Amino acid sequence: MVAPGNGLKVLVCGASIAGPTVGYWLTEYGFDVEIVERSSEVRGGGYPIDLRGSAMDVAERMGMSEALREAHLDIGKLTLFDGQGETVLSVNPEQFSGGSRGHDVEVPRGDLAKLLYDRTRDRCTYYFNDHVIALNDRGGEVEVEFASGRRGCYAYVIGADGLHSATRQFIFGDEAAFIRHLGFFFVGFTLPNDFGLDREQQVFSTVGRMAGLSSVRGRERITALLTMALDAMPTSDERDPDVQRERFRALFSQDKWHIPRLLEALDQADDLYLDTVSQIRMPSWSKGRIALVGDAAYAPSFVTGQGSSLALIGAYVLAGELSRHAEDPQAAFAAYDAEYRPFAEANQNLVGKGWQFIPADVESERQRNERLRSSGLPAAPAEQKRAIHNGIKIKDYHADS
Repeated sequence: MVAPGNGLKVLVCGASIAGPTVGYWLTEYGFDVEIVERSSEVRGGGYPIDLRGSAMDVAERMGMSEALREAHLDIGKLTLFDGQGETVLSVNPEQFSGGSRGHDVEVPRGDLAKLLYDRTRDRCTYYFNDHVIALNDRGGEVEVEFASGRRGCYAYVIGADGLHSATRQFIFGDEAAFIRHLGFFFVGFTLPNDFGLDREQQVFSTVGRMAGLSSVRGRERITALLTMALDAMPTSDERDPDVQRERFRALFSQDKWHIPRLLEALDQADDLYLDTVSQIRMPSWSKGRIALVGDAAYAPSFVTGQGSSLALIGAYVLAGELSRHAEDPQAAFAAYDAEYRPFAEANQNLVGKGWQFIPADVESERQRNERLRSSGLPAAPAEQKRAIHNGIKIKDYHADS
């Protein structure tokens, strides 16, 4: 039987999570896939990410579940500290996240990216150190010009290039129309594990700011995250790493706990990752023969813990609907939207369910700490999250091929 893609060429922009996943499934259905990535290689390292609920069903279909469980960090304890460095609460992280032990996994982002690359390097054609500089949808095909000078024509172009997607900007305009700032700015980096932490997360939280540490089993470095409340989106100048270093130093300068050590490491770090805590909300994820997937289309923010799961499942659904409607972009993208939007938006809405790590004022912090010390975490939010993580049925698109 001829595969439904029938050799149609597809360009995927981005080689993180959503890009290789959609590439894997498109080649599975007979499409000819190129993946272009601005970086020189698949980026390793990075903060821990979660794959929960239905995302693990997709991973199972890709033959990755065993490798993911071997890489599972198995964080056993989450401890919250107040502004004086005193313990507020110590729990299993699943009591907060809604994760399901034995099914869901937490792995370093770079490990997942490498696993996806290894699954696709022989079936997709990768172009590193390159990116798109022009797109022209001519109705029957999309003409693409690359920074390297290369040109190509494709049946479809998929933007899987993240929160600040260039593909989205080419097609839909400035990101200001779609980005929803959640009121926080963060900087992440790694440092030596001088704290004696093993498979443990610690969070320092007080008015307007938060610091977190996450240790990985068997690794000599740990991940740190500093977050501040920030009412307005920062300007381009304010995104400068040195500007942000100074801002975080000033904000945390009087704090105790491990903060002095973290500020020292912040000054020395050469692997800073900084950005706003934001979502992408769009009325449409496609236009003509061009579609968006993952954070480029429906970033939920790290507050939800669902970014990688949404990327993995969304890529699976998009590829599946293209396999059903290979010659009809309007039908394919309409089906993708109808199938996936309710699930994506339900996960984005998790941002309002129990995230209380940065209190707005002294009284809010006092009430939170008192409540958590006396009663612990309520069970209902975690149960609600778990239901949402599993809120989409993973179709078998092969059955329709």
